[in-house]
Amino acid sequence: MRKKTNLSSNYSKKSRPKRMIKFVIFHYTGMQSEIESINRLKNPKSKVSCHFLINLKGEVIQMVKENKVAWHAGKSKWKKYTNLNNHSIGIELVNKGHRFGYRSFPKRQIKSLISLCKILKSNYKIRTENFLGHSDIAPLRKVDPGEKFPWKNLSKFQFGHWHKIGKNSLNYSKDKTVFFKNLYKIGYRYFNINKRTRADRRVIRAFQQRYYPQNVTGNLDKKTYKISHFLANINNKT
Repeated sequence: MRKKTNLSSNYSKKSRPKRMIKFVIFHYTGMQSEIESINRLKNPKSKVSCHFLINLKGEVIQMVKENKVAWHAGKSKWKKYTNLNNHSIGIELVNKGHRFGYRSFPKRQIKSLISLCKILKSNYKIRTENFLGHSDIAPLRKVDPGEKFPWKNLSKFQFGHWHKIGKNSLNYSKDKTVFFKNLYKIGYRYFNINKRTRADRRVIRAFQQRYYPQNVTGNLDKKTYKISHFLANINNKT
């Protein structure tokens, strides 16, 4: 893992104690080029930044020191936490994203991401389930890192859980309330468990992008429901 430094001034100046860091949040840059992305992450007018950026060659660029709060998550919620900036390390992966030509993440890039996450997990004692995507914590606003992000592969290194639903006999409930109760147990927010709204589709899409990338429709089907049930039980045990 090659590492460089290209520091941004976009961060909260007050240092945070090590114990506050509970999460690692993955993003894609969603811009035309690496240079354009870095310029935006360093531009004071943009008011955005990250702790680390990983380019297509697998080079890791530190942009904000870990004891500072970088501005990567924005308005966000997960379990009991709001404003995930305060409690997380933000990692941007260079990728044009859905707007400019979303592509698979190169092997070199993911290899460096895994190496970096091993260090972060060890240094901050980050729990397996606390490796999250931007769309997990802000599903109504964000779609990154998207359905091509290799969550299943990362789960082999305990960077996020994966599912093993098999051909079990779990009954499929068409009552979306049951599904959203599962999502609430997992950690997702931005919905009302007992009241359905049009925004629910975005939450379902965010869940599918991560756990069922072959079927990102925003519609609740049998497999999506079963995956939610499996993960809700995993999270209750950890």
